[in-house]
Amino acid sequence: MPTARRPRRPSGAPWAQAAASLAHRSGQGALTAAGWAVRWAPTALSVAATTAFVLAGASSALAGVFARAVVTPVRRPSESTPVLAVVDGPDGLEVILPADEATTVPGVYSLTFDGGAGVARIGPVTSFDPRDGTVQRAVEEVYRGDLRAAVRGRLTGFVYPTPADAGLDAEDVEVPVPVGSAPAWLISPGLADHPRPAEGVWAVMVHGRGARRNEGIRAVPTAQRLGMTSLLISYRNDGDAPDAEDSRYGLGTTEWEDVEAAVRYALDHGARDVVLFGWSMGGAVSLQFVDRSDLAPRVLAVVLTGPVVDWMDVLRHQARLNRIPEAVGLLGQWLLSNRAGRFVTGLAAPVDLKALDWVSRADHVRVPTLILHSEDDEYVPVGPSAALAERNPELVRFVRFRQAHHTREWNVDPERWDRTVRGFLRAVLAAPRPGASH
Repeated sequence: MPTARRPRRPSGAPWAQAAASLAHRSGQGALTAAGWAVRWAPTALSVAATTAFVLAGASSALAGVFARAVVTPVRRPSESTPVLAVVDGPDGLEVILPADEATTVPGVYSLTFDGGAGVARIGPVTSFDPRDGTVQRAVEEVYRGDLRAAVRGRLTGFVYPTPADAGLDAEDVEVPVPVGSAPAWLISPGLADHPRPAEGVWAVMVHGRGARRNEGIRAVPTAQRLGMTSLLISYRNDGDAPDAEDSRYGLGTTEWEDVEAAVRYALDHGARDVVLFGWSMGGAVSLQFVDRSDLAPRVLAVVLTGPVVDWMDVLRHQARLNRIPEAVGLLGQWLLSNRAGRFVTGLAAPVDLKALDWVSRADHVRVPTLILHSEDDEYVPVGPSAALAERNPELVRFVRFRQAHHTREWNVDPERWDRTVRGFLRAVLAAPRPGASH
């Protein structure tokens, strides 16, 4: 399906453009007399030194902004997609949006509006006119708010705001975490279609950066069909659980403790083993838990969708995406990973980025791991996911999706996502676990 072209962004950050312009102007005109050169050399050197100082300061400031943004929680994601119109279609409401790479992709999504107070489930494309750059999609359900009055919105991947909206019965529970008490949804297994139901196995769902626990609702029917109880958790700084003391993301190096608390809650309430489901940064959090926690032996498998398996690669990609010079991006990484950078980032402790590079640490993955990742993920590049599977083929399986962008593999092809996950977990459940203690 054709998509509208994105407008070209200006090359480089504003300070870089200004520097290039200054360099061009200062280089105009040839020096024709040695005396002129001698006379003005001190001034030229002074200008060059001043320019270098200004550029160095601007680079440091940009690196600081970049580093701080990475670890600062997103409280209310921006709603930047114009809602052009809501019309009556042959089968109900339809919404008209600008056509771009996100709005024209097939699948089912949610459209949040009115600052997140309104939510509607958006279905298939009903018409697409590349001439006027718009796309029309079915509105399957308006959960809350007045969609007709919406001016701008945000197309998201979570689909269902609450378990009840998905037709699921959930119990509200509280998980004791190191910084307080974190709310979670507990959902019973339902009717399993597996010949050997996963009795005593809980699916612990770990959402991504800037998302909340409703991100995992999509995976609950899959877990139910395997006979698993589902625990959809919140963790520090996500807007549901209490904030960390520094109110900063640890990119997985701190949040894993909240996953550990959730797994302990599951074990205390009847679970024998768990399977971790992680999306985006939730994948990094899950891998850190399996690597660091004493409860890691109770993890049967890990299922990751669009995961961050190498934060340094993600940071390099985001720097390129935002036209940030490589040197500035590297300085941003240094600020995140060194104690001196905490005055800029606000982190209570530096982030060990090397510990978050699972491509280099592929042999440290000791639990059967399934990675589902779209090749056109614009936020978390697919390369490290594929590389991790290549380096540890015995335990890591990689499944490539297309058109799904970031963490929307289920949205684009729910049947394939469900079939792949159930097939993988059935094999895990059927396999013996040498050395496991229960």
